[in-house]
Amino acid sequence: METPTLTRSDEPTSARPASRHAAHARELEELLAAVAALARELVAREHDPADPALRDPVALAGRLDLALGAEGLETGAVLARLKAVLEATPSTSSWRFVNQLFGGREPVATAAEMLAVVQNVSMYTFKAAGAEILVERELLRHMAELAGFAGGEGCFTPGGSLANLVALLLARNAAAPDAREAGAPGGRLAVYTSEEGHYSISKSAGIVGFGRRQVRQIAVRADGGMDPDALARALAADRAAGLVPALVNATAGTTVRGAFDPIRLLAELAHAAGAWLHVDGALGGSLVLSPAHRHRLDGLELADSFAWNPHKMMGVPLQCSVLLVARRGALGGSLDESADYLFQADDDELNPGHRSIQCGRRNDALKLWAAWLRLGDRGYEARIERQLGLARLAAAKIAADPALELAELPASINVCFEVRGRSSEAICERLDREGTLKIGHGVVAGRRTLRLVCVNPDLDEGDLDAILAEIQRAGRALPPGDNRVGAAS
Repeated sequence: METPTLTRSDEPTSARPASRHAAHARELEELLAAVAALARELVAREHDPADPALRDPVALAGRLDLALGAEGLETGAVLARLKAVLEATPSTSSWRFVNQLFGGREPVATAAEMLAVVQNVSMYTFKAAGAEILVERELLRHMAELAGFAGGEGCFTPGGSLANLVALLLARNAAAPDAREAGAPGGRLAVYTSEEGHYSISKSAGIVGFGRRQVRQIAVRADGGMDPDALARALAADRAAGLVPALVNATAGTTVRGAFDPIRLLAELAHAAGAWLHVDGALGGSLVLSPAHRHRLDGLELADSFAWNPHKMMGVPLQCSVLLVARRGALGGSLDESADYLFQADDDELNPGHRSIQCGRRNDALKLWAAWLRLGDRGYEARIERQLGLARLAAAKIAADPALELAELPASINVCFEVRGRSSEAICERLDREGTLKIGHGVVAGRRTLRLVCVNPDLDEGDLDAILAEIQRAGRALPPGDNRVGAAS
């Protein structure tokens, strides 16, 4: 067998013959032009109603050619199938999408996300990712300072649920220092969260060894925030029973009502009991950027950790989530492992893999950094004020309409309401099936309400009018329904 001739590594690149690298570069250049054209087409059409057939998974599977085979396809055929799938995918930047706690886009963040995948670095070491590590470090420094964690540290995580999981892991190791080596002391550590807090707290408690039965669901006050008196009673009862309170989770922006727990009061109770205080600010954490609304997170600087999702109110493409920790060294103390095949250069400060729950990790920092460069703190302040203003405007329109019933004044960007005499769940289902509007529902004070999320600052008054008109039209087409939880719709 003939030995292939290799180009010498010290030979100038310009002197080397054309290679597979050059061929792939040319292919990518051609593809990027096609992708840009397709992206423009998708953006131009994103406000159109969806084809109702797209909501039927059986019909959709029959309509799309998704099968994988032994032989590869020409690039043009791949692009055609990509286009078909993308055209059947909802746009979360449309005025018709008010379903989740994210929506809209900051254009420069979208552009930066597209560029980040060209370099395709993993964010565990400076050796592998270079300047992107410095970008991430600057973001974490700035975000920690805004949170009141000056001198703290942080890590990017794949979503707020994983940020909460890491926080529970840190709290477990603080409450039971031998847990990392010997395992969690089963049934002895307790976790406390509001009954309207995110489901990831219970899920994570099962993963890191607390046990889901050790999560106490604490009652909320009328405003949706955790009741400090109820927390105090739960802490006292567990301590009297010989249990160790390990973590109190304060929610800054609950999933349905957008409500805020009283962080300062919970911090006093948590620390008196020796428990870690975590603030789940996946939704409402961005209010630290608004001097006018920062008081909703009063006491945040007393917390031990803080989850913050820029992919929600800050308009950065999914995914972009951060866990900030008040004291340096906590992340490494619970997450670091030696790996001499990976950590081969530079000091630990420049190698975030020492402080991450992951090894391979995508670059979620560049898009956030680009958006923050474009807007600055003041631009983000204006963005948040716009979102909160839209929620107030929507609530005022609902309150003034005799066919609608506002559940409560919005605590942040979630507006909960009903169409009088019609099932909220049935309205959501009909709108989704028609392809006219994506909106969800949730329970407020024992009633099933529509949840209008005003996270997209590109919405205007005309959009809100159109959204409410679609909702009422769907309601008129339905028979009477009862929104009391447990009642037949």
